[in-house]
Amino acid sequence: MVRRLLLGLICIMLSLTMGLPVLVNYLSPVRIQERETRVRLYVHSTGRIEEIPLEEYVTGVVAAEMPAAFPVEALKAQAVAARTYIVRRLNAGGVINNDHPGADVCDDHTHGQAWISREEMRRRWGTLRYYEYYYKIKKAVDETRGMVLTYNGQLIEAAYHASCGGRGTESASAVWAADLPYLVGVPCPHDADPEPVRTVSLPVTQVDRALGVSVEAVPVAAAGRTGGVKSLLEVLERTPAGRPKTVRIGEKKMAATLVRDRLGLRSTDFTMTLKGDRVEITTRGYGHAVGMCQYGAKGLAEHGYTFDRILKHYYTGVEITRIN
Repeated sequence: MVRRLLLGLICIMLSLTMGLPVLVNYLSPVRIQERETRVRLYVHSTGRIEEIPLEEYVTGVVAAEMPAAFPVEALKAQAVAARTYIVRRLNAGGVINNDHPGADVCDDHTHGQAWISREEMRRRWGTLRYYEYYYKIKKAVDETRGMVLTYNGQLIEAAYHASCGGRGTESASAVWAADLPYLVGVPCPHDADPEPVRTVSLPVTQVDRALGVSVEAVPVAAAGRTGGVKSLLEVLERTPAGRPKTVRIGEKKMAATLVRDRLGLRSTDFTMTLKGDRVEITTRGYGHAVGMCQYGAKGLAEHGYTFDRILKHYYTGVEITRIN
């Protein structure tokens, strides 16, 4: 009897030992996914291309593009928008006319999305804040892992900007002449930008050189004069949200986006006056005003909106889809 029991135990042990690899192989497709998508990122500070996992890249983008002190639901919305941006470009084979051969994207926000490393996060935030903010952002990325925005089954152009200044967002067609049904202007009732209006003062010579005009030659009658201050700007056309679209400075007619780009202004919602030998320019908001307003997302989150409601507010008719 004892021998039979021992033989039985030995058989059971052998079966378990031999069967374990089979069990692991059977379960592995459920627990282990294919190798995570990796992003080939050109880092300007080093001049090198780094290959990093997709979700790690998204974490670096959120850290660079949105203040870490924002509510988690706003950070989640930013994570989904940032992920959609890069996945759309990866699906297209990388950036068209890429300035950095061999890379999918770079870390320069003027070329697409900003990105920072964990070392840069630590430098910007300090050691104590680093642990709080990094894991807060990572939580937002992890809890939206694999989520992207689609319209009619296709990845969208997930544009976003810092602040619409409370005026509401713009349609892509009003800014870029691109008619995208999910990028239409919407109200932004809770833009939480603490300082939406900013004023800068530039030398007349700098404005003349950048815009190809002669500011001092602008006729007083055409420009108007109030209290010794000469207005330089005539708005010829406005966007649906009320921002300048086409302007005239002197005899020169130009797009407001061109003025913004050449003078490095915060937005196209601006006024210009001449004060002595300087041009005073006042702007409202920050960025192109298309898509998600980041300070608006902060305000919505503070009013109880979840990340999906925030995204569906700013991107009309979209769905949130998982890619893995």
